[in-house]
Amino acid sequence: MQKIWTEKYRPERLDEVYGQDRIIERLKAYVQEKSMPHLLFAGPAGIGKTTSAIALSKEMYGEDWSANFLELNASDERGIDVIRNKIKEYARTSSSSETGFKIIFMDEADSLTPEAQAALRRTMEKYSHNCRFILSCNYSSKIIDPIQSRCAVFRFRTLLDEDVIDWIEHLSEKEGLDISESAKKLLIRICEGDLRRITNLLQISASTTSDITEEVVRKSANVARPEDIRGLVENAVESDFRKAKEKLDKLMVEDGLSGEDIIKQIHKEVYDIPIDSKKKMRLIDRIGETEFRLVEGADERIQLEALLADLALED
Repeated sequence: MQKIWTEKYRPERLDEVYGQDRIIERLKAYVQEKSMPHLLFAGPAGIGKTTSAIALSKEMYGEDWSANFLELNASDERGIDVIRNKIKEYARTSSSSETGFKIIFMDEADSLTPEAQAALRRTMEKYSHNCRFILSCNYSSKIIDPIQSRCAVFRFRTLLDEDVIDWIEHLSEKEGLDISESAKKLLIRICEGDLRRITNLLQISASTTSDITEEVVRKSANVARPEDIRGLVENAVESDFRKAKEKLDKLMVEDGLSGEDIIKQIHKEVYDIPIDSKKKMRLIDRIGETEFRLVEGADERIQLEALLADLALED
């Protein structure tokens, strides 16, 4: 059975983590000292937070890392009972390693309820002598201040294009893929530095061919052509609502794109659409409002048609 590429090519050592040199240097110092404080990793998805936590543990404990490392996903186990029972039970037992402490890694810690975070703070205080916490989150503002003050905070940056290109070429070499330059540019554009998503898209694309073109990536990612999105908006701005609606129907029915897929692509393409600056600012404002309504559960077709109608009615 073929392994999922995100696990197959997950870096095993800190030196292998892409694009976070400043953070990796500090984590390596913890490994050398065999000591570390509680840590808080903050930043977008797919840029190395979980990988860094696992690599740190593997270098800290060697072959016994799994016996001294507990990984939890706070979005699944987010209530106070998890803190009081599962985490506390693990934290109160001592480590047999020379470091003298174990590591509890909580992914998506910003999903913890306020009550659970308050309980976690007390657990971090009480069992710090034999347990260290690594909390990972997308938004550090959702972590209560008492927890942040007890952690060394590492803010992972969005990966630069050259880091993403290095990763794509690494996968290309390992899997024998021929990836066109236009396909690389599209991967950078749609994945926005998320190496996990890039890896998954390349595995999907490689399941049918080793010659990875822009069109192959587009079909794997299920995204519309930029020119189709631009044409959709331009028709609406020119008050040709019927043609704009026809293009919207094609994107949703024939291409199978969701409302959120389309609204996000409109936002990405809006800056390249040749329309008046004031109309462009109004469009961005309406995009934000429409996206909010879609997330809240409004009918996607009605909301997108309302957006196009609003543009068509402008003088």
